[in-house]
Amino acid sequence: MKRRLTKKALLTVLVAFLAVPAHAQEAAWRDLRLEVVTLYQQGRLSEAVEAAKKALLGAEKAFGPQHPAVATSLSDLAELYRAQGKEKAAEPLVTRALAIREQALGLDHPEVATSLNDLVLLYHAQGKYGAAQPLAQRALAIDKKALGKDHPDVARDLTNLAAVYRARGNYAAAVPLSKRALIIMEKTYGPSHPHVALALNNLAGLYDAQGDYAAAEPLYKRALAVGEAALGPDHPYVAATLRNLATLYRIQGRYAAAEDLHKQALAILENAFGPAHPDVAQSVSDLAEVYRAQGKYADAERLLSRP
Repeated sequence: MKRRLTKKALLTVLVAFLAVPAHAQEAAWRDLRLEVVTLYQQGRLSEAVEAAKKALLGAEKAFGPQHPAVATSLSDLAELYRAQGKEKAAEPLVTRALAIREQALGLDHPEVATSLNDLVLLYHAQGKYGAAQPLAQRALAIDKKALGKDHPDVARDLTNLAAVYRARGNYAAAVPLSKRALIIMEKTYGPSHPHVALALNNLAGLYDAQGDYAAAEPLYKRALAVGEAALGPDHPYVAATLRNLATLYRIQGRYAAAEDLHKQALAILENAFGPAHPDVAQSVSDLAEVYRAQGKYADAERLLSRP
């Protein structure tokens, strides 16, 4: 089992890249990637970004700038930036990763579909749904052909395409895609995996957006339970599910329940991202709205005027 690298060890690895054989450089890069994944899963995004930058530098030195391993590190760093709300920083990394993979692996390789999906997520976050849709459709076609219709990467593609359809108001197209993605994830990973939690959350969101709260609530609750068990109660994913369920309760007039969930979500996000992150600002706004709905105007004002 690979040891976990400390911060000091990370720096040592980078200094050593030029002096060690290629196979050792590759091993060092893989250890750095493991560190990135571990930090990300723990919600320690700032530390994960620094580790991902080091992994990218290591990949470029070990393999050359046009190697698929470099594309992998570019994708890792871009995903971390996206999770921090830094879409403009992420986009050139994703675009470069896509170009490397298309040239090195061919236009119909599953890793090309991965880069297409990365770009879909960025465009979706920026409201560029018309640009995102054909990329999502291309990624789905690539993975179905290369991997088969029941592969978990196909579920990812279905989820992303459904998200684009939802953003464009096409719920009739989105719901069956999300249901299919959930079936694939449960079959592949079992009922208690984080990927299943995400699929549940996505399907719940589609019902929620259409006003079908009776269908959405149990899916949100199951997603929350799975996420807390699999990732821990302080993970940003858990905060996202708490916010979704809290918003549903607010719409239904269940303000006390909504307030409690929004407070939990805000605490998680502040701890994970710091006070200046866009998700923290939105969480503050959500909680203030619940305060106002209950006539707690002073509480809302204090929350919104805090430094």
